[in-house]
Amino acid sequence: MNENKILHSVAALFDTPDKIINAARKVKDAGYTMFDVNTSYPVHGMDKAMGLGQSKIGYVTLFFGFAGAVFIFLFMGWSMAINYPYIVGGKPFFPYQAFIPITFEVTVLCGSIATVVGMLAVFFNLPFLSHPIHDSNYIKEVSVDKFGVVIEAEDPLFDKNKVVEFLKNLGAGKIEFIYEPEKQAIKILQPKFIVFLAVVAALTSFSTYFTLNKLMYIVPFNWMDNQKKSNPQSETNFFYDGYAMRTPVEGTVARGFMPYPFHEQALPSEPLANPTLPTNQILKIGQEKFLTFCSPCHGNYAEGVSRLMGQFPPGPTLHSAKIIGYSDGMIYNIITNGQNAMPSYAYQIPREQRWAIIDYIRVLQRAQNPKPSDFQAIKELNKESGKNVVN
Repeated sequence: MNENKILHSVAALFDTPDKIINAARKVKDAGYTMFDVNTSYPVHGMDKAMGLGQSKIGYVTLFFGFAGAVFIFLFMGWSMAINYPYIVGGKPFFPYQAFIPITFEVTVLCGSIATVVGMLAVFFNLPFLSHPIHDSNYIKEVSVDKFGVVIEAEDPLFDKNKVVEFLKNLGAGKIEFIYEPEKQAIKILQPKFIVFLAVVAALTSFSTYFTLNKLMYIVPFNWMDNQKKSNPQSETNFFYDGYAMRTPVEGTVARGFMPYPFHEQALPSEPLANPTLPTNQILKIGQEKFLTFCSPCHGNYAEGVSRLMGQFPPGPTLHSAKIIGYSDGMIYNIITNGQNAMPSYAYQIPREQRWAIIDYIRVLQRAQNPKPSDFQAIKELNKESGKNVVN
């Protein structure tokens, strides 16, 4: 009956923990390497008797747990300090103390998932769902009150007759031959299975739709939707003026922000110094913002030729001796506070861009009022580039 079957292993049953410990030690001493022991409950000292070393699964847990901790810690730091710096409750941009709970949780999560997946998929060689001993009488016995040892046929020292004699000499109460199961072709794309998948997909789609579109708006699940809050640009009865959005309290200073010391002062006592250098990048930004905010009144070249065609009082030329004589800090003060018909641009133009506009204005002024040294510098540049210079 079993002549055409492939022998997988020879299994032997023992009655007591002492006998299985002794059997495992003797099998190891005999030189067998491909064997296993099955018991109905953990037996102390079995690892040493079988000659098993330390499990490698701990290294998997350590690696993935540490990797998860480093990743989530750096990700939270990057999100809050670099990608979207935002102050919450007066805390710094990098509140590492608040990262500790999440870091701990992700460490445990990554370590535990990696342990289970590594143990099942790598160490247990899954998916391996049809092990030969599963349907044997041997596994039924050791699952209740017996103890057993299995020597596989692929062991280099395996000899069927010798293994049987060896196990009998160890005091085995029963010996069983375990054969490889017959391979069965399992057809996946059967009509029943396809119908099952369709039903699962339909139920999943319906439950998802119902949960997100119906259930979340039914009491008591709608508590997040019905919050006591005010949306931007909406009305409210809480404040006397009916506005839900509130302006900051006068004198409020944001963290890391130094207020302009000459707010609403036409003549600053000590104008600020220009902190920027007129690099190509700065001048490009200044040109863009000048054409956006300044050229409608002052013209594209700051000559006082308004682009509004009389719809608004034209701005003065920026090439007059008076404005050329202004310091950069004075022009910055005019852009910030406004002057005459010119409104303040403090809320439209950030500080750095205001200085960039001033640098670009200086370039336009220098282009309209060049110095002899400028012509000499242009000649030298053209000479280096190989261009002809027209005097």
